[in-house]
Amino acid sequence: MFDLRLSEEQLEIRDTVREFVTNEVRPVAIKPERMEALDRSPMWPQLEAASQLGLRTLTLSEELGGAGADALTAVIVAEELAVGDPDLATTLIETSAVARHAFGPLASDAQRAKFLEAFTGDDRFHIAYAASRADTDIGVNYHLPFESGRITATATKAGDDWILNGESHCVTNAPIAKMIVVSARPDGGVTPITLLVPRETPNLRVNEHAAGRFHGSCGEVVYKGVRVPGANQLAGEADSALTGAMTGGRALPLLQAITLGIGRTAYENAVEYAGMRVQGGKRLIEHQAIAAKLADCAIRLEAARNMIWKAAWALDHPEAVSDRSIDDLPLTSMTHVFVTEHIHRATKDAAEVFGAMGVMRDMPLHKHIQDARMSLHSGAGVDDARLVIAEAIAGYRRD
Repeated sequence: MFDLRLSEEQLEIRDTVREFVTNEVRPVAIKPERMEALDRSPMWPQLEAASQLGLRTLTLSEELGGAGADALTAVIVAEELAVGDPDLATTLIETSAVARHAFGPLASDAQRAKFLEAFTGDDRFHIAYAASRADTDIGVNYHLPFESGRITATATKAGDDWILNGESHCVTNAPIAKMIVVSARPDGGVTPITLLVPRETPNLRVNEHAAGRFHGSCGEVVYKGVRVPGANQLAGEADSALTGAMTGGRALPLLQAITLGIGRTAYENAVEYAGMRVQGGKRLIEHQAIAAKLADCAIRLEAARNMIWKAAWALDHPEAVSDRSIDDLPLTSMTHVFVTEHIHRATKDAAEVFGAMGVMRDMPLHKHIQDARMSLHSGAGVDDARLVIAEAIAGYRRD
């Protein structure tokens, strides 16, 4: 049975992260200079402090030096971090999720011996995953065979090494990453290979995308004859494993938890303001129109959290699908559509409580609306997610 009660450990983790966000993240995140879309620079002191709390290695197994958090704990932490700042949350969550796989089941003992200590011991060591195909290709190329999707990097064998050429687009964490996990198509092959590529590798260049379009830092990775030792190749079909874990219908619903955090902070600000502001002889919250608007926000937040928690719980309990306790549906994709659309609406409703102040550029609500709007287009976007859901309902898969 799906249990909504958190364990004592989960409650302690949630409260610790919530206190950290309240005391160290929010006071910096609401400074006027960070209200502007073009100033989304990394909050390095807060990122380092979060790393020292174990949040950078949250889902990495305990045996490898991480916290070993399960899916439900991870989404709880993601929400709490995003209440403070979605850019900080995105940076930490991306690193944790990629590291879990890149240093976990996909890596060899030799690769862990070479890279793991440097990763766990450096609070500024972040990781990016450069996928072999752009997520947005599903919509515009839906009528084409799946493998004809745009492969954005190629690898040529040169003795014991691989030579990378090409580019990877929209790579989260790329501008700040000390390691990029790159998937590329080998010459004459169809199945991509995946390589651990240190950021300082010669001929690798990162072009940072303009701020205000993505949460966290994001950029294009360009390869021009990048030589990578064959010993850095991850095992098996690592590209499929990473893509499925990070963006597929069975992916951990971390982006949706970040979106929920955006909506929650907007809602909490609106409730606080409505309880203080007096108009027409009574507090705003006592006016029926405002009260109803806040009630709708609360409903949307609660429904969104329930969907996120169920999707995470299902990942922690795969037997629930096999024994038919829950339907075999892409819960993360369904959560993506519902959460992003409803939190976007809730955030706008929260801003309307402030009246004209809700759209002023130096007010937090303006930033919250922009963050919620960006969530509509994060990953593959809600329209592409609907196609994934439709495939599951129809029992159809592209060739």
